Amino acid sequence: MNTLIGTILVLGVIILVHEWGHFIIARLFKVRVDVFSIGFGPRLFGFKRGATDWRVSALPLGGYVRMAGQDITDIDSGEQKPTGAPDELLSKKRWQRALISFAGPAINLIFPVLLLGLYFVIAGEPYPAYIDKPLVVGGISADSSSGLRVGDKILSIDNVKNPTWGEASRALSSLPAGSVLKIQAENNGAVRQVEVTYKKSLDEHVFGYAPIAPKVLQVLPGGPAAAGGMKDGDLVLTVNGNKIGYWDQFVEAIHRSEGRPVQMEVSRNGQTQSLTVTPKIGAAKNGEKVYQFAVSPDIDVAHKALGLGDSFKASFAQTTALVTETIDVVSKLITGRVSVKDLQSVIGISRAAGEAVSLGPSATILFMALISVNLGILNLLPIPILDGGHILLLSLEGIRRRDFSLAFKERFVQVGLVFLLVLIAYVMYNDVVRMLPLHS
Repeated sequence: MNTLIGTILVLGVIILVHEWGHFIIARLFKVRVDVFSIGFGPRLFGFKRGATDWRVSALPLGGYVRMAGQDITDIDSGEQKPTGAPDELLSKKRWQRALISFAGPAINLIFPVLLLGLYFVIAGEPYPAYIDKPLVVGGISADSSSGLRVGDKILSIDNVKNPTWGEASRALSSLPAGSVLKIQAENNGAVRQVEVTYKKSLDEHVFGYAPIAPKVLQVLPGGPAAAGGMKDGDLVLTVNGNKIGYWDQFVEAIHRSEGRPVQMEVSRNGQTQSLTVTPKIGAAKNGEKVYQFAVSPDIDVAHKALGLGDSFKASFAQTTALVTETIDVVSKLITGRVSVKDLQSVIGISRAAGEAVSLGPSATILFMALISVNLGILNLLPIPILDGGHILLLSLEGIRRRDFSLAFKERFVQVGLVFLLVLIAYVMYNDVVRMLPLHS
């Protein structure tokens, strides 16, 4: 049921928003819209209002707006050829047609700002509760060379006095690798100065492990942890015989496993369970390839009350961060630093949407924002049959000051269609394989 609700909320709403963008700008330029469809293929149900047939179709792999007089090479153009009537798409100027194509992705990038902003107004901005805590070193890697010790209370970092975990994280994020931090620490009444060279590596914890319990929120289906028997809610006790007290300590142990099977003890419903999990290589957020379990941490969340202006300022900042991350992932896909195997089809997205629904409104809304941004960015790629492909073709025709031949346009669309169908089939295959119980 959660998967069904999640699919409707995430895919249904996001596609509706995308197509509404096309629709509203088409109508602004007085283009008649014959069909507004969520999904492709045979019409399941709907209604007609004015000239538009609003419908839900059988294949939930996207949606489309069919405008009067579309180019007959378009995949969703229908059977009626352009007649040259003033309310047809091809009767409009190229820049107007380009704006109509751009409107779908644009509204997908605007929607998260509105969605998150309204949520922040109502519920406040969610954030990890631990970042408000004073910065005290609770646990530190055995091979750390920072000079800090367990129990150190950090009195200052450069010019930041009595920092919290959040302030320390923000201070580090703005520093380039190789920066030298001047830290004042107090332990058992003794104050000392420590200088630390910040390497900015994935497993570097300058101030020790963040105070996050090693408790699993979600186990990704088909991932190494799922194959090894880990469950949502497991509390990690030991890894290869070493006690684990912090989430970052657990992650560090997996990264350093070199792919060998990891012997673990976890607490589940008050009982200790012994597990063996074999990590697999995956891409971290920074693009670095590391060994992973495919699990997420259960972090206590607090909410910060915000006014109307601050709510939308925060939502804009969060949407901007999502756009930046998505563009970064796309660039890494193109350069091969991220594998196509890491992508998810409608199957994987539906499953993830269901998991988000099970976690509550905050997770669901954040996931909707993520998918909306992804859909907006991906549709702007200059791939035939996508919005970016239409914009590219119109731009080239504008430069030439004349249309390409019908044969060229047909080839252009066919290439894009074949490419997308092969990509979708491959990604869906990987999604199905990840769901199989024998997959490991």
